[in-house]
Amino acid sequence: MSFSELGLIPELLKAVAEAGYTEPTPIQRQAIPVVLAGHDMMGGAQTGTGKTAGFTLPLLNRLARHASTSTSPARHQVRALILAPTRELAMQVFESVKMYSRHLPLRSTCIYGGVDMNPQIQELRRGIEIVVATPGRLLDHVQQKTIALGQVEFLVLDEADRMLDMGFIPDIRRILALLPANRQSLLFSATFSDEIKKLADQMLKNPQLIEVARRNMVSETISHIVHPVSSGLKRNLLAHLIRHEEENAQVLVFVGTKFGCSRLAHFLERHGISADSIHGDKSQQARTETLEAFKSGKIRVLVATDVAARGLDIEDLPSVINFELPHTAEDYVHRIGRTGRAGKSGKAVSLVSAEERHHLADIQKLIKLEIRQEIVPGFDPEPDFFDAEGSRRKRSPTAAPATPRNAPTASATKEPASSTGDRKKRPERERGEQRPERERAPHRGRQPNHIAADGFDFSKPYEQPSAIPKTEDASADSLHKPQRPIAFLLGGLGRKH
Repeated sequence: MSFSELGLIPELLKAVAEAGYTEPTPIQRQAIPVVLAGHDMMGGAQTGTGKTAGFTLPLLNRLARHASTSTSPARHQVRALILAPTRELAMQVFESVKMYSRHLPLRSTCIYGGVDMNPQIQELRRGIEIVVATPGRLLDHVQQKTIALGQVEFLVLDEADRMLDMGFIPDIRRILALLPANRQSLLFSATFSDEIKKLADQMLKNPQLIEVARRNMVSETISHIVHPVSSGLKRNLLAHLIRHEEENAQVLVFVGTKFGCSRLAHFLERHGISADSIHGDKSQQARTETLEAFKSGKIRVLVATDVAARGLDIEDLPSVINFELPHTAEDYVHRIGRTGRAGKSGKAVSLVSAEERHHLADIQKLIKLEIRQEIVPGFDPEPDFFDAEGSRRKRSPTAAPATPRNAPTASATKEPASSTGDRKKRPERERGEQRPERERAPHRGRQPNHIAADGFDFSKPYEQPSAIPKTEDASADSLHKPQRPIAFLLGGLGRKH
């Protein structure tokens, strides 16, 4: 089937051809006719399936019927609203809208937080038919009365499962209350929890359900491997694996927290591996610059959290490394879906400590695959990683020595218990954690400053490595003498007779 058989207008067919696409993907073949017919839709699709074009093309097709060529802003009211959970995903969708609407007299814009509102206000005042937005910034404009949603004909909610994870569902419900009841609505999600189904019942009318393959199915072109490793040796193993990758091969590394994300990137930089991080606490400009540097090849390793990486569109990514396994098995599928695209081979590597075994079991159950496990010599797991029969997993026969030339050694980079590898640390969610994001370390005597043995400044976690002062490496195992006699702490030394 070709795009011309789906009933799209010539202007859209021309834009599709200019973009280099010749045949629609499975979800495009199913979704486009449904949207063109005016039905509400609930789509189950993951990253890399072509779902963005699956709703963008038919939406533009329907809007083009009554597109205004007038220069008056009053003739260009908001007719379509597309909501995305992150700034990166919103910009990616907006780029698709611009690309496919290049031959149509339709105006579009993208509004998101983290940047000045004034340029967005000026853009909205000139008249816009299609708005791509993140929920929070859209409500900011509603409150400032710089956008009117009373004429919206089409609503698209993209990545609804991620909206739920990020706590945006209350905002979504507030937005729904501002929209006309007589509209066409589309909802896309990689998973369908009970909460997502409740939201769908509220926003969709007799929707048609469209799914491509099975949810949580992973590409057959991706090879999976697990390296069991002690949590304290994870960073050294990561550096070791990256050094033994193909020359200049780029790697996307996932971690569980924003704080750990920044610190791991600093560690790699200190050991001669070009790396940077992307997470929710970075400014929009910093995140954009980091992404561009990674896409252009200036940065070899990008360390990211799940939420910050959502919607990243990176071509020809050879491998993804899970420095920490996600707490939700579905997020493993989302992570590794950024490699092995378009029939190309990809590699998914996971560094797993003993405390993460239950997450690994959940992942294997979800994807219906027993992942091969290999221990890299010199990077052994904790003793309790042994399986129920007490046998050890296969060792990698081709692995290089544990301490290759120029690679960091375990002793050289040993840290206090507050390091990212501390197995007692409870990973925080990307959003929703109210406490300040700092290392939770057990008390071990007095700690005179906030600088760790590796030079990482806990009070300035997001500064570049060059800005972190160097300190002498103190042994993490040194004992601290109590400042007062034990008897005093237990109630006093007693009286002398």
